[in-house]
Amino acid sequence: MLDRAEDRVRWRTSSYSNSEGGACVEVALSTLTRVRDTKDREGGRLDVPFTAWRAFTSALRQA
Repeated sequence: MLDRAEDRVRWRTSSYSNSEGGACVEVALSTLTRVRDTKDREGGRLDVPFTAWRAFTSALRQA
């Protein structure tokens, strides 16, 4: 079960979630960036410092 702080997190689903294959993630942004599998929301998540997430997404845009 998720804790109360987790209940207040606003998850955003990838705009590609309805595509074939359904291999998509959801992201919640705050001081930590949380990433989880759209199909298995209770299966765990990856927590990354927001600054590291910003560097990662910036590098993806430049690639």
